[in-house]
Amino acid sequence: MGRVTARRPVRRITATGDVHRPDTVAVEEPLQIMVGGRALTVTMRTPGSDIDLVHGFLLSEGIIDGRDDVVTARYCGGVDESGANTYNVVEVELSAAAAGRRVHRERAFVTTSACGVCGTSSIDDVQTISRHPVSDDPLVLTPDTLRSLPGALRDGQKVFDATGGLHAAGIFTGTGELLTIREDVGRHNAVDKAIGWAVRESLVPLTGHVLMVSGRASFELVQKAAVAGIPVLAAVSAPSSLAVDLAERSGVTLVGFLRERSMNVYTGGQRVTSG
Repeated sequence: MGRVTARRPVRRITATGDVHRPDTVAVEEPLQIMVGGRALTVTMRTPGSDIDLVHGFLLSEGIIDGRDDVVTARYCGGVDESGANTYNVVEVELSAAAAGRRVHRERAFVTTSACGVCGTSSIDDVQTISRHPVSDDPLVLTPDTLRSLPGALRDGQKVFDATGGLHAAGIFTGTGELLTIREDVGRHNAVDKAIGWAVRESLVPLTGHVLMVSGRASFELVQKAAVAGIPVLAAVSAPSSLAVDLAERSGVTLVGFLRERSMNVYTGGQRVTSG
């Protein structure tokens, strides 16, 4: 597996003068996902938990339903100038049922760390591929439980502590217990890694769970929560208008600007008790 951090020279300008020193930055490298011997997509990500990322991505795209749809997922031949494996190519073999599903779902995928599902703009399309509806999920959370999540997520951001440059996504139980946390330069990749872990642990659908993210709540993050059967998505920052629309249509409770003292509940307010 590749490094998650790197050292680069920096000129730091302060009120007392300039200092030249090395700085720790987050690594960003391409990951190519191959399915059945064919290239499916390339995403820019921070190395680490790549197999989780692949499982989460395939689930979010409606290509797999769960762990049993992936026969194998392994690193394969991606080499640098010296012939060493870069660990930047993952080859996936799908079950027969999932392979047929892939043909139906193929589309153009975008190759940046900033955008997850830019090729899928239709809310109806998201609802079509989601096989785990959350509208009837009975989860109810207290404001105190929600307020505890950002701190727990922040405490788990080990690479962020060194770089200050990574998004994080965590999956919590309804009582606020952190099950897993993943970091990445791309917020959608961090979510795919966290959900992919749940796929590999056979926990999908994630009924009664919360997805907590360190940044804003965008359309693609609501989509990933809905497809994984997660009834609540909480974010420390703002949602987009399309994220709110999709959450409303999908039955996802969407919480934004989550702080220790306050929060905004945009959709699904029946799952959050009165403060």
